[in-house]
Amino acid sequence: MSFITILKQADIFYELTNTQLELVASICTDKTYQSGEMIFEENTPGSQLYVIANGEVEIVVNPALVGKDTQGGAFAIATLRRGQSFGEVSLVDEGLRSAGARCAAQDTRLIIIPRDKLMLLCDTYPQLGYRLMRNLAADLAMKIRHTDLQVREQLTWAPRQ
Repeated sequence: MSFITILKQADIFYELTNTQLELVASICTDKTYQSGEMIFEENTPGSQLYVIANGEVEIVVNPALVGKDTQGGAFAIATLRRGQSFGEVSLVDEGLRSAGARCAAQDTRLIIIPRDKLMLLCDTYPQLGYRLMRNLAADLAMKIRHTDLQVREQLTWAPRQ
């Protein structure tokens, strides 16, 4: 499957023209991961956006990093599949990763897009940059809303201490 075919499936590339998709595809690489393999750790620098070509990725958080003593270590807060993207938070703000990413299925293939090259494309082609940033904002808003629902559910249904 070509990079362009995979990028077309990703919401963050919605409404990009074929030419714009070709430009993005030209800066992509890919890598295959095995089940249980960490793609990146929480609280580490990030400079890449990932799109899942096939397989599954779990987004994981480790409560111990914020002083919460837990026996189980990191736990999954979301499972992503083909066409979904992750790593966009540090792509936007250049901060540390807000969560980790762990491969959840054998032979999971990821498309990797480096931040510096993507930002250069956005600067060089403002229409591409506008569409991509609009789509990234919509994707992040959806993820924030989902997280908000999870927090509300925990506050409503979790036993009080």
